[in-house]
Amino acid sequence: MTTILEPVELRARGFEVLVKSLGWVNAVRFIHQFERSSHDYAAERDALLPELSSEEMVGRLNAIGQDDKERA
Repeated sequence: MTTILEPVELRARGFEVLVKSLGWVNAVRFIHQFERSSHDYAAERDALLPELSSEEMVGRLNAIGQDDKERA
């Protein structure tokens, strides 16, 4: 039986799988294919993630997901 995940956990775990498979930059590029945006991806990435490795970002996402679980 499949467990239905809360939206926050689903996004975090799904993105973690993408990062593990594609790497951080390609995972974000993949997500952007499904969102219409006039934003400059490279400028946004540099502003948001100037010194974070994919492992550090996944760790932060996991921490956010854990915080959300604890608040629920």
